[in-house]
Amino acid sequence: MSLDILRVGSPGLREVAAEVTRLDDPVVVREANALGEAIRAFRAEHGFGRAIAAPQIGIRKRMIGLAMPGWPDVIVNPQIVWTSSERMTLWDDCMCFPDMLVRVARFASISVDFLDMRGERHLRQALGRPESELLQHEIDHLDGKLSFDRAVGENAVVHRTVFEAHRAAFAAQVDYFPQPL
Repeated sequence: MSLDILRVGSPGLREVAAEVTRLDDPVVVREANALGEAIRAFRAEHGFGRAIAAPQIGIRKRMIGLAMPGWPDVIVNPQIVWTSSERMTLWDDCMCFPDMLVRVARFASISVDFLDMRGERHLRQALGRPESELLQHEIDHLDGKLSFDRAVGENAVVHRTVFEAHRAAFAAQVDYFPQPL
C-alpha cells in the first residue's frame, strides 16, 4: 500500500468507492491507519491538509481520514443527510493538485451520518462552514468527483503562487474565505 497521493488525471480518482462492511477486517484497519500516515506526510511536505479520502491514496473504500479536533481519526461510510438551502462559493484546495485552487460552490451547511472505526454511528448536524466544505469535498472524492466538477465562474482555476500573491483580490471573489488575509 502506498501513501502517495494520486494526482489529477489518475483514473482511480474517478471511481466510486465501495461501502465498508467489516470494520474488524485487518485490511480495513491497516488502510484506516494509512490514511493518518498520509495526512501527516502531506502536511509535513505542503503545510496544509485537514482530511484525506481513501481513494486519494488508491484505497477504493468509503473512508475519510481526519486531522480535526473533536472528530474521529477516521470516519467510515459517511453520507450527507441534510443540506442547507444557502450555498457558498470558496477557493478549494486539494492534495491531488496542491499547486492549484478551484473556485467552487458548495452548501453552506450539511449534516453528516457516519461510523467510527469502533462501529459507533454518529450524526453531526448543521455543521459550520469549515467542516461543511471539507466534508463535501472529501465525500465528493468517495463519489469519484473532483473540485473541477464543481468549478464556478470565469477563471475558476488559479495557481497557488498567483493566489498567494493576490490573496485579498481572490478573497473578494468568494462568499467564504477561511484563510487569514
